[in-house]
Amino acid sequence: MRLVYAAGGLLATAFLSACSAIPGFSPPPVDAIDLSAPALIQTARAFPRRQILIAEPSALKLLDGEDIVIRTGEGTVQLLNGVRWTDRLPQLIQARLAEAFQKTDSFGGVGLPGQGLAIDYQVVTDIRAFEIRTGASETTYVELFVRIVDDRNGVVRASRSVVAVAPVSGTGSAAYRAAFNTAFETATVEIVDWVVSSL
Repeated sequence: MRLVYAAGGLLATAFLSACSAIPGFSPPPVDAIDLSAPALIQTARAFPRRQILIAEPSALKLLDGEDIVIRTGEGTVQLLNGVRWTDRLPQLIQARLAEAFQKTDSFGGVGLPGQGLAIDYQVVTDIRAFEIRTGASETTYVELFVRIVDDRNGVVRASRSVVAVAPVSGTGSAAYRAAFNTAFETATVEIVDWVVSSL
């Protein structure tokens, strides 16, 4: 159920694109999985007059798309075959982080670029890892580097790395979705708590 991230993967994509034009040919189905924000995050502080912007995370090309990455015990990188994200991974993470901050009711406003807020701080994220790791067992591994940037002068107020891991229980897209969501929600709670405590 995996496709090696190499020239073979590109050839397979080209082949399927060509075959889709052949009458009667149906390409294999692809499951699309989403991320979810934590249901509720309670914070110890509130900033009703401050507004924050959640910037789109930066990522290397491998993580800047809809493919799901597998890193094997031998150090090779593959792409999960038959399962993809519902959108580009940076946009998914951006949307769910914004949703998580909004649910706290800790800020006067939480928004995305272009939404017209008078921003006080930006939450800027780098996606360093968002992958399935194989070995004795399969796990999802999430590593995000987060900075709080003062929007008035561009000064970084604080920064830190957040890592979360979750085991993959079972097989198929539902198992991968559950594991990724467990790891991502753990990381999100940590990020929100840290941002609130750092302001």
